[in-house]
Amino acid sequence: MGLMQLPFGRGLIVLSLLAGSLSAAPKLRLASATVGPVSIATGANGSAQTVEAYNAGDGTLAPQLTASAAWIVPTVGAVRNCTSRSGSCIPLNIALQTASLAKGIYTGTVTVSDPNAIDAPQTITVTAQMGGGVPDGVELFAAPGSTARKTFAVNSSLASSITTTSGGAWLSMSIDGGGSFQFVIPYRIQAQALSGMQEGAYAGAVTVSRSAVAAENRAVPVTFNVTSKPIASSSPDSLAFRFMVGAKKQTKYVSLSNTGLGTLAVSGSVINPVDSGKWLVAQSVSGLDSLLSVIADPSSLAVGHYQATITLATNAANTFVNIPVVVDVIAAGPPVASYQGLVSNATFKGGDPVAQGDIVALFGEHFTFGDPASAAKLPLTDSLGGTRVYVNDKPAPIYFASYNQINLQIPYDAAVGEARVQVERDGLKGNTISIQVAAQVPRIMTMNGSYAVAVNMDGSYPMPVTAGFPSHPAKPGDALVFYGLGFGAALPAVASGQGAPAQEPFARIVPTPKMYFGGGIFASGVETEPFFIGLSPNFVGLTQVNVIVPQNVQLGPSIAVQIQGTGYTSNTVYIAVE
Repeated sequence: MGLMQLPFGRGLIVLSLLAGSLSAAPKLRLASATVGPVSIATGANGSAQTVEAYNAGDGTLAPQLTASAAWIVPTVGAVRNCTSRSGSCIPLNIALQTASLAKGIYTGTVTVSDPNAIDAPQTITVTAQMGGGVPDGVELFAAPGSTARKTFAVNSSLASSITTTSGGAWLSMSIDGGGSFQFVIPYRIQAQALSGMQEGAYAGAVTVSRSAVAAENRAVPVTFNVTSKPIASSSPDSLAFRFMVGAKKQTKYVSLSNTGLGTLAVSGSVINPVDSGKWLVAQSVSGLDSLLSVIADPSSLAVGHYQATITLATNAANTFVNIPVVVDVIAAGPPVASYQGLVSNATFKGGDPVAQGDIVALFGEHFTFGDPASAAKLPLTDSLGGTRVYVNDKPAPIYFASYNQINLQIPYDAAVGEARVQVERDGLKGNTISIQVAAQVPRIMTMNGSYAVAVNMDGSYPMPVTAGFPSHPAKPGDALVFYGLGFGAALPAVASGQGAPAQEPFARIVPTPKMYFGGGIFASGVETEPFFIGLSPNFVGLTQVNVIVPQNVQLGPSIAVQIQGTGYTSNTVYIAVE
């Protein structure tokens, strides 16, 4: 039997986008990783905040606190009964000394560390809204027949009244979700281009009342622009870089999208302040206006906090896109793995268990000072660029290593249960984090969070035809190949770091699971059995599923697909069938 495979280059792209019991030690847990946004009147200090820490391990937890901003003053309180859970907690008290801050939004972090604890350090993000969270004014843009919105958060339930000088019920304000236990309540101001509204600017106002912060009780002027021009937005809308002294430059990407009509074009860019051009570069990728690469180079920067804004001039109705950039340069130190920073390359979801033999990504900082490095050949080695990752004190095979990300394989012989992960850079070991290892945690890979990484016989993707993708919906009776991770060990066994055999006997997943097409909340879909499921030849840890689309499957642009085996169920992904 011949196996359908990804072309070699495409397989590398998929993987490149793609770590026993713990010894007795305390394990840090926080009841929350955020404080705020807290609305505070200008000229005043904010009310004291508390986050509870507790020990999920053995021994004694002894947290130490440091703050990134002078207006955040954290202290460790005495052990007491928890208010967020049962048992004993340590209150981490956070004073907000904000009286000297001008109107605006300020964000800082509290780092909670304990050199003897697993899953430390962790950070708490603290946000203060001086003058309140209600915006001073709102300008919105939408195409005819569309809507636009502005969201904000406050700490009180608000009342509002609406006026529109141009008439019509196009403006509204409503709660935008349920808030949090810290009494952060999100709201949205929304404008809708009603039928018959001509292009142009419409004026209105939202008058806010009943807030406990007096400065939030005010009229908010709203300008609503209905336009047939492009409307520019960026994702993400801000960037943050963090370096250790001596680290190499980093690149992050910003995608520009058009939520309006016509074709969006960028005519130029400016970085302010001007001297930030020495350490920050922004440029389009391969001439594409829709993708911006932002390169931060810390080589000329001392330890400190740096800010800049990239302003893109466009042909859009809103003309400019502003992208704030923050760069923090910190003193040299050991590698730091982020709490819940080890994730499956199929889902990138923190806190989920991983499987024996799984391909995972580990996020953190200070992993290497060299340029990003990728494994050049198989079998994978356990060291790359002077960097190692230990799973239960055993080095794991590594695909890729950079300053803040390592891609690796969880060894097949990693014990099922809770395990510890630690990074070593040039002989210096960092902190320890915990993960859950299972025999199988199957995840079908996706291209965009929903449509499966799967191919037709001609190499196209079974998804709705989309610009930029060789797409073609599948048909009943077609043979497809799905790709996934976390299916565990195969038979015959393949050693950790080794490529799977490319000839019989192939490394198969045993017993063969079932596959379901077209299921929903109340139905499991049409059942079928793959004619092959096993490790993809010449790849490490990658599983391929060869299957015939059932003849009686329902048709549509988003047909659910799921795999179920003995004791496990995969994630649900989608394909198009016509």
